[in-house]
Amino acid sequence: MPPTVQPPPRDPVESRRITLALVGSTVLFLGLAGAFVMDLWGRPDLPARVPLVDVKFLDQTASRRSYADLVRAKEDLSDFDCYVCHEKDKPPPVKLDATGKVIIPEEHENIVMAHGSHNRNNLCYNCHNEANLETLHVRAGPELRWDQSTQLCGSCHGPTLRDWEGGVHGRTNGHWDRRNGQSFHRLDCVNCHNPHQPSIPGREPAPGPNLLRPGKPAAH
Repeated sequence: MPPTVQPPPRDPVESRRITLALVGSTVLFLGLAGAFVMDLWGRPDLPARVPLVDVKFLDQTASRRSYADLVRAKEDLSDFDCYVCHEKDKPPPVKLDATGKVIIPEEHENIVMAHGSHNRNNLCYNCHNEANLETLHVRAGPELRWDQSTQLCGSCHGPTLRDWEGGVHGRTNGHWDRRNGQSFHRLDCVNCHNPHQPSIPGREPAPGPNLLRPGKPAAH
């Protein structure tokens, strides 16, 4: 067997240095721990709790229901059956007052005509098909069903229709991943605009984003 190699004797001075270093590190660690426990340096203020956004701003329900929505929900569509009251092949006359405004019949007194800043669009047969009240029509175009009203709007509002088709105007709901729910569903014009008075009243805006560093003024 090879001879056993004995380690060299430890230098007492070096041993003393190591011991002092270990003791000093231990004392320093215990001192820092005590300082943290006693909160000698204080603690930073906790950031203010960010309130949750009101759920009303997350609601995806459209402000109005279109004819297509009613069909999908299998609701009563009798309000769209014009010939319950009107005679076929006998278009109801449109009467105007002395200023050229349409006189709304008593049966349709819930309708307010305010389509544009002038009266030229406030004429029923600009959109409704005089020869077939159950359809809509565009100028120099085909008859349209009630659920095709967006194409009717686009016949006059072409740039807005292009924005709508591109997803810039209006709203699109749905999921990229169809496993999570319905894929993209684009709302129709009448889901937001009343066709007889398309202007949308003002709504309360959603709150702005929270600052990354609360307490500092937002950059403008």
